Amino acid sequence: MSAAALLAGPAAAIAAAVRAGDVGATAVVDASLARIAATDPAVNAFTDVLAERARRRAAAIDKRVAAGGAARAAWPLAGVPFAVKNLFDVAGLATRAGSKIERERAPAAVDAPLIARLENAGAVLVGALNMDEYAYGFTTENSHDGPTRNPHDLARVAGGSSGGSAAAVAAGQVPISLGSDTNGSIRVPSSLCGVFGLKPTYGRLPRNGSYPFVASLDHLGPFARSALDLALVYDALQGVDRADPACVDRGVEPTAASIAAPIDGLRVGVLGGWFREYADGSARAAVDRVATALRAQREVELPQVDRARAAAFLITNAEGAALHLADLRARAVDFEPLSRDRFLAGALLPAAWIVQAQRLRRWFALRVAEALRDVDVLIAPATPCVAPTIGSEWIEIHGRRLPARPSLGLLTQPISFIGLPVCAVPVWGCHATMPIGVQLVAAPWHEDRVLRVAHHLEQAGVVRAPVAALAASR
Repeated sequence: MSAAALLAGPAAAIAAAVRAGDVGATAVVDASLARIAATDPAVNAFTDVLAERARRRAAAIDKRVAAGGAARAAWPLAGVPFAVKNLFDVAGLATRAGSKIERERAPAAVDAPLIARLENAGAVLVGALNMDEYAYGFTTENSHDGPTRNPHDLARVAGGSSGGSAAAVAAGQVPISLGSDTNGSIRVPSSLCGVFGLKPTYGRLPRNGSYPFVASLDHLGPFARSALDLALVYDALQGVDRADPACVDRGVEPTAASIAAPIDGLRVGVLGGWFREYADGSARAAVDRVATALRAQREVELPQVDRARAAAFLITNAEGAALHLADLRARAVDFEPLSRDRFLAGALLPAAWIVQAQRLRRWFALRVAEALRDVDVLIAPATPCVAPTIGSEWIEIHGRRLPARPSLGLLTQPISFIGLPVCAVPVWGCHATMPIGVQLVAAPWHEDRVLRVAHHLEQAGVVRAPVAALAASR
């Protein structure tokens, strides 16, 4: 099989071919760079392409594979190209976090730990990806770097804030990528671009070496076009790092080896109430299709979800604003207007409101924990609707006219608010032309459950993540 054909398939197949010597890592990386050159003028997923670094790394992998031995067998992601949201530290690049201000900072001296872990697993970094400024948004309509366009319909948004990360995978530029999720920034673009995304349990993966947004809500995680690839990347990323005080001292718990284990004993429930009220026909149909495949008949309604989302907004506003106060005072005109105004609003919030929001967070976490005693996995829509067109100010859900940008996170914020592990899976056929995602939610530290369910759904043909049919001439 050619390197270009392999690139369009799963990362696991690329790694197997590279380890076996059937194709060189250099050929795969060249195919990735060629795909980026051909399609990114239309998609705008990348802010930086690291061709020289990638080719150097690929050549070193090919040399070690040719030498044989145990080293190559230890590479579960041998020769697999990947890219990262541009809030990850990449040696030699300024960590811009989608902003004008940060690109003026000194370049990072070393790679973020999660980049190093993927490269230790044999993967090859090919570039950095577009995002909403300071990760504050759900559309990746970045005024500094331009909007990232949805590969399945270039008139539509890719979602955000990790829009470049999802779009690069959907466009077939790379088979895997890394992003961040504070209020839904992995799950929203996964849903809108039709790829798999994993938000691990809060504290499971270290965040040092990445630009923060809201320390008490920030997660890092992967995107992929298959559940197995997602598990392989997640396994490579695991491990404690004490440089991040929130990273839990918990050993590696592999998920890929058991991903095909039966799910017959798992109890599955469907989130109702808020999660159905704010889902349009396509989103409801996607959940119903997944529920039918999993024989899920139990509906679970969580209490006070509206207040939980409001509390998440308050905490996001206040913590995000505190991080940027100095620049807001000195360089307000260099922020994107929308993110600047939200940060300014956050800086003015009364402390008593934030204290109450944190109290509600604890109360809501306890209520959800009670619900998860009776079920192993909960399913819910990932976004209220499919991707809106770029520049849309409003979406309409069951007659309600809602502001588009914040409302794309209506269904993700209450879950990330309490740090649960979630896998977003892509469903096709519920809308005429576009995919939409479903969230698979479990109790803390049970990423294995959501990945197993995602794999089961994929094997059953219920979910899939095809490469977008982008014309190379675009």
